[in-house]
Amino acid sequence: MAGENCSVVTHFFFEPFSNIVEVQATFFFLILLMFIVDLGGNILIIVITLVDPVLHSPMYFFLRNLSCVEISYTSSTIPKMLLSFFSKENRISFLGCAMQLNFFTLLGITECFVLAAMAYDRYVAICHPLHYMTMMSRRVCFQLLAVSWLVGVLVGVGQTTSTFTLPFCGLNRVNHFFCDLPPLLKLVCVNTYRNEIITYAVTIIFIMVPFMLILMSYACILQTILKIPSAESRRKTFSTCSSHLIVVTLFYGSGIVTYLRPKSFYSLNYDKLLSLFYTLVSPVLNPLIYSLRNKEVKQALKRLLSRKISL
Repeated sequence: MAGENCSVVTHFFFEPFSNIVEVQATFFFLILLMFIVDLGGNILIIVITLVDPVLHSPMYFFLRNLSCVEISYTSSTIPKMLLSFFSKENRISFLGCAMQLNFFTLLGITECFVLAAMAYDRYVAICHPLHYMTMMSRRVCFQLLAVSWLVGVLVGVGQTTSTFTLPFCGLNRVNHFFCDLPPLLKLVCVNTYRNEIITYAVTIIFIMVPFMLILMSYACILQTILKIPSAESRRKTFSTCSSHLIVVTLFYGSGIVTYLRPKSFYSLNYDKLLSLFYTLVSPVLNPLIYSLRNKEVKQALKRLLSRKISL
């Protein structure tokens, strides 16, 4: 566009969930409550897996790091959204929007790979138990975690750079509660076909590939479990995977529906609620799932509470 027709965008404005004050207030208190539960639950998982020697295993090493990622993940979007409930302008700077998109993408991709590493840990534990300590040594665990963060950083920086080097001409109202890719691309004043193709490619490579690896791991796990003669042993073995499987379904299910459905089915108002699910509801549920469905975590929590009471 010609320079005289293109004003430089310095800020973006978020659209509110509703223009009705009562609805806004209800959303605020619900989101604040879930955010507090999210922080409390994930911090508790981190503390328990650090202080209890029984939980010093690769499985809980990845669970602890998953909780760290989720705390950062929700903190990259929710505090700004909560503040915006009290702001009439409801705005974020151009640089702030770029940073928010970067950290949101970085942490989302990192979580995908951490979940894949957790699935691999369960695969080795069930399918190759005799070689578990060798195949899941401390060094291997740190390497898997380092790769997860490295891929997240590269994808986050790449997606943010390719988006914010595009011209935003005049339009700066984001129909969302944070700077996500689909609503931002709608504000660009040039053809975004190339960026949409890149987004689909990134989604398939860095979201669907880890998801397929998780499915392959569980296919092998299921095969091994079915060979166990005792029904009780089969149940106990599968119970060690059930929590992770539920978390994977919640996280990947909402993410795939958001980023991989056809463009003709996009509805930004629907996306706002769906995004709230995988940015907040899923991280809130994860500590509850792992604590309520995991016998070792429940026992560790009891030991921690009994020590605090005795002190």
